[in-house]
Formats: sequence, structure tokens, C-alpha cells
Amino acid sequence: MSEPEVIVRREGGVGRLTLNRPAALNALTLGMCEAMTAALLEWRGDPGVAAVLIDHAGERGFCAGGDIRFLAESGAGDGSAARRFFHTEYRLNHLLAVYGKPIATFMDGVTMGGGVGIAMPARYRIATERTRLAMPETGIGLFPDVGAGWWLPKLHGRTGVWMVLTGGRLDAADCELLGLATDVVPSGQVEAVKAGIAREPEAIERILTEYEVEAGHPKIADHREDIDRLFAGATLEDVVVALERDGGEWARAQLEIMRPKSPMSAKVSFRLIGGALARASMTEDLVTEYRLASRIVRSHDFLEGVRAVIVEKDNRPVWDPATLAGMTDSMVDVLFAPLPAGEEWTPLPGL
Repeated sequence: MSEPEVIVRREGGVGRLTLNRPAALNALTLGMCEAMTAALLEWRGDPGVAAVLIDHAGERGFCAGGDIRFLAESGAGDGSAARRFFHTEYRLNHLLAVYGKPIATFMDGVTMGGGVGIAMPARYRIATERTRLAMPETGIGLFPDVGAGWWLPKLHGRTGVWMVLTGGRLDAADCELLGLATDVVPSGQVEAVKAGIAREPEAIERILTEYEVEAGHPKIADHREDIDRLFAGATLEDVVVALERDGGEWARAQLEIMRPKSPMSAKVSFRLIGGALARASMTEDLVTEYRLASRIVRSHDFLEGVRAVIVEKDNRPVWDPATLAGMTDSMVDVLFAPLPAGEEWTPLPGL
């Protein structure tokens, strides 16, 4: 019999969830989201569970995001299966954010997209020297979701805008500086940390302090002023102009990274993360993100991005529209518009 996609068990006073699709970099499926949600709801009222620990099988990464091929296959049809996935995944993200018991996530390796959405709501977010965190969705015609519109704008300055427009990868030191990671421990000590938490779930902070190490110099610190200055524009076009006028090596490099990405995704991501949208809560943000996901999963750019980057891997997507100028504000407005009555995203009952 095949192993479950999520290993759910109790260890002492800890509820443990282990993502168990290592060959797929633990990419999330609908079943994984449902299994995690069911366990969290069960443990929520269980006095024998003092804390929750979320980790992963394999050494390559915590979670590389959602099952993109599945989403594209659904999007090529009526998109109903993809919408069900997003609705369930976002409910899991929200449940994690409002959970009353401490949660510790171990971001040991690749942590992208949906994996970031599971990690960020946790009280303790543990990185290692192998951590590589990113939101690279604009490269496949998607957008940063799973609550990114709520927490990315809260990062220092314009860091969130830079992250989504470039897909910039952050290491442990970067994550700690930005507050994306609360602690950094050596990968070789991760199992000892988990064992300690299982023995003493009430002493998570002390245990992490005992194993914590210096993460080294955060590379992003060398460019914080550049990011805040060059990505400060009121529009995406303003950002591009600022980068072009700067002419420096770092600015040129950011432009080269941004140019191959989907204009539609870039415009949507900029409005979601760097625009003037005022969202009062994560719930409100997830309503917005679900509107976007429901539409974009069936868009030309998403299906083309998956073809070019993931399926055929020729890395030559043909975007439509092909330029930022072709993606008008009114086209973006349509993607953000409310869904018909009864189709909007809602949190789990009682939350």
C-alpha cells in the first residue's frame, strides 16, 4: 500500500503533520489540505495536544507549492477542481492563522508558494542553511496567493513587491532579517529540536534558543535601500522606469529577471502586494485572492506558463498580452471583481 500524502500522528503532547510527497517536493494536493485541516480541527479542542509541529519527508524541501500540473489540467477545462483546491487550501491557511495553539513549521529546504502559505501563519518558523524561500508565481502566469496579499505588504519597505516581481530567493539569513523565519538552526540538529518539542511542547522557545545559530550575513541587507527606492513606484510601469534610469548593475539584473515573466501576472501581483488595496484582515485578503485564482487558473497565461516552464520546459512562454502596456487597468479590474453570489470564498464555519 502506498504511504499517505500527509503523515498524521501524536507524539507526546504534540500533534505532528509531515508532508509526504518528497518526489514532488511535497507539492500540495487537495487531499493533503483536507487531511491537515481535519487533524487541526480535531486537535483544536483536545487538551492533550499542546502544540502542533509541521515538517516534511525527504531532504530537498519543505513544500514547493501546489500541484501545478493538476491545476492547469483543471483550468484547461471548467476549472471546478482547481477552484475546490484553492477554496480548501485557503481555508487551511486561515485556520493556521487563527489557531489557538502554538504551531512550529520547519522550512528546511525549498519553501515556495503554497509551502510559504503553510509556514507563515505559524508562531515558530524554523529555517536552516538549506532554506530557499520564494514566491515565483509570475514566472508561470500565476500570482502570489495563500495569504501573500496580507503578509507580504507588511515586510520592510518594498521588499514584498521586489519578491513577487522577481521571484527572488531568500536564504535563512534573509528570512530571519525580514521576520519570515523566527529561528535558524542547523539542518543536522532539526531532528533533535523536533524530539525536544515532542517531550516538552510548553518549552518550544527555550528549545529553539538552545539550538539556534547565527545565520550569517543576509544578502538582501546589501540592497534594502535599492529595493525601497527602485520599487517604490505607484505603478508597475513606474518601477520599470526607475530601474531603467538607475542603470546600475543590480538594477539591470532585476530588469532582466522581470522581463520574461507574465505581464498579466506582474500587473496583478503589483496591485495585490504593492498597490493601494486596503484589506482589514486576512479573511478579506483571501476573498480577493480566491477571486483572482478562480479566474487566472483558466487564463491563457497560466496554461501557457505551465506548458513552457513545467511540462515542455522550453522556457519560452508566449504571453497574451505580450507587454505591460497591453495589460490595461480595466483588464486587471475584471480579475479583481467580485464573484457571483454564492461563489465567494468563505472561512471554515465558526472561524
